[in-house]
Amino acid sequence: MFRSAFFAATLAPLALGCGASPAPAPQSRPPADFVFLGGAVRTMDPARPEASAIAVRGDRIVAVGTDAEVGSFIGPETRVERLSGRAVIPGLVDGHCHLHGLGAALESLDVRGKKSPEDVARLVAAEAKGRASGEWITGRGWDQNLFTPAAFPTHAPLDAAVPDHPVALTRIDGHALWANAAALRLAGIDEKTTDPPGGRILRDAAGAPTGVFIDNAMDLVTAKIPGEPPEVTERRILRASERALSLGLTGVHEMGIDDATVAVYRKLAAEGRLPIRVVAYLAGGPNLSALSQRKPDIDPQGTSMFVLRGVKLFADGALGSRGATLLAPYADEPKSVGISITDRKTLTESAHIIADAGFQLAVHAIGDRANRDVLDAFAALGEGRARALRFRIEHAQVLAPEDLPRFAALGVLASMQPTHATSDMPWAPARLGPDRLRGAYAWRSLLDSGARLVFGSDFPVEEPSPLLGLWAAVSRQDPSGAPPGGFLPEQRITLDEALAAFTAGPAYASFTEATHGRIAPGYVADLTVFAGALAADRSLLDAKIDRVILGGKVAFGAAIPKPEAP
Repeated sequence: MFRSAFFAATLAPLALGCGASPAPAPQSRPPADFVFLGGAVRTMDPARPEASAIAVRGDRIVAVGTDAEVGSFIGPETRVERLSGRAVIPGLVDGHCHLHGLGAALESLDVRGKKSPEDVARLVAAEAKGRASGEWITGRGWDQNLFTPAAFPTHAPLDAAVPDHPVALTRIDGHALWANAAALRLAGIDEKTTDPPGGRILRDAAGAPTGVFIDNAMDLVTAKIPGEPPEVTERRILRASERALSLGLTGVHEMGIDDATVAVYRKLAAEGRLPIRVVAYLAGGPNLSALSQRKPDIDPQGTSMFVLRGVKLFADGALGSRGATLLAPYADEPKSVGISITDRKTLTESAHIIADAGFQLAVHAIGDRANRDVLDAFAALGEGRARALRFRIEHAQVLAPEDLPRFAALGVLASMQPTHATSDMPWAPARLGPDRLRGAYAWRSLLDSGARLVFGSDFPVEEPSPLLGLWAAVSRQDPSGAPPGGFLPEQRITLDEALAAFTAGPAYASFTEATHGRIAPGYVADLTVFAGALAADRSLLDAKIDRVILGGKVAFGAAIPKPEAP
């Protein structure tokens, strides 16, 4: 595999026997704390893409290479483990998710996969049993595309199931809300309530609200839900962090949180209780002018557990609720081009404010119109500015062909979620039509154009396991293997490219590419270890996480065995 392996094995004074560990060499350097041998190491380092052994001292990787090369770092107290072909990669990072949102979802009603409004209502009724009258019932996960017919629900089934409780259920993508009549009464919503900017209240033929609210209109209801105390936020963050670690993640990019949640994260990090690395993006809004009084966190050593790096804005809504803004009307709703949450003028002004404050900007854009507006706003900053600040477009789901090369030209990061393609594929063709579909979920085209990809899951919108994203990226199929040959298969990427988008991509996006995203000497020892080898086939879905190493310490999985007593 490597010439250096041949020469090391030939010249080493003690040859390795079958299954034997290298004998400790005379120490001319401090020994490692632990050494992995016999692994299938994918380094994401172009200088040496593969290796079999890693040595770690403190929170840093000190050696990567063959078993013989790394053997010289073994001392009397070094913990040594032979991996027997198990895969090791740089620590997986979810480049776009909602960690606190996952914690909240784990503690609220899950209505994903239900096939009718009545099925959802039955779950709500069961959840309400034993609760005091008037207590809010909240949940997430409904998708009208699964209903027959595939139409938005009304408040009637919820009214029948729980007339004495206000109910607010978020759509699976987080861009629509379904409420019952009790919630509407508490919020003071009736036929006279007007649609807010960037939002839409669905109405019946008489103009009365049906109970479904799109994008900014959701705030009319959610503003009435009692706030969450800090101790609940803390509990939810910790619960979600442990879940993420168990799935092989060493870090996340937490998108769109408020200052109260930032305060909880800072407290956990300061107390040494935050178990996963978090790069956070503040939810933008009317308070952008206050950014001039703040500075983004920086992490030159790559060791911080919490960093507030940027700001997140929304250009449009979601494709599933027809809130994504398109250059031409929806193929299945010819009177609509979606909902613009932030227009191009405001995007441009906001980008200037955020850039002047030194923050990184991440903008949610799904439709081709929204993506073009954001690219135009970034271009208006001037030559090289978006590149220097590593501005990002979140999702970048539908792109006009002429806008594809603009990501690389402007240095804009394409922050995408592979499982969105496989979740959306049953209905996306109907929304977009065949011609526009060619620019959707275009990972291969963006990579080939020179753009940088940052992959994530958008959990809890999607399931949090990065293995699902890796499989979707290399196959363009869902976990069942559908469709045969893959959805828009020309946009598949290789396993190494997908792994890079979950490791090196998020490192670059967080300005930590000098310390994270590779297995190389001097890099922080954040590692994901699998229980077997990795391959670009269905076995990806069954891969088990053996260990997660964070800063040289085991954060998930069994401890590395201590040296045997002489």
